Amino acid sequence: MSSPKPLPFDPIEEARRQWTAHGWAQAADGMAAVTSVMRAQQIILARVDEVLRPFDLTFARYELLMLLLFSQAGSLPMSKVGNRLQVHPTSVTSAVDRLSSQGFVRRIPHPTDRRATLAEITPAGRDVATAATDRLNESVFANPDLSPDQITSLVEVLTEFRGRAGDF
Repeated sequence: MSSPKPLPFDPIEEARRQWTAHGWAQAADGMAAVTSVMRAQQIILARVDEVLRPFDLTFARYELLMLLLFSQAGSLPMSKVGNRLQVHPTSVTSAVDRLSSQGFVRRIPHPTDRRATLAEITPAGRDVATAATDRLNESVFANPDLSPDQITSLVEVLTEFRGRAGDF
């Protein structure tokens, strides 16, 4: 996949300049911050997607596999999966359906609650989750193009932001 040619200027800084010129100076820095986060998310997701593509996984399905891999029993109620991943139940159902068709997850009855269904990682799911994690660690997570101090600062700022937003 080829990268687009870099622009000769920072488009977000130009947008900030335009915001100010059009009388929205009080919101210009906030617009630049939000737009910068959104663009950074696009860049990071493209890198992650490139690594996960050979495994036929999206980041959402990868996260679900890792949640199940890290769980004590290798399984969780579908409702708990949604809560932990902070996604709508429909998204969980869709991801579990896809992972199930791939042989990475199976649905099993809850042992004590007849109304609930568990999502359980399969041995093939464990294998693909581990292999994908090795590649993500090597290609993305170990070097996110930030210094160690920048990584620490970024995580602290975003953790504070997420906390204020009610994430935890």
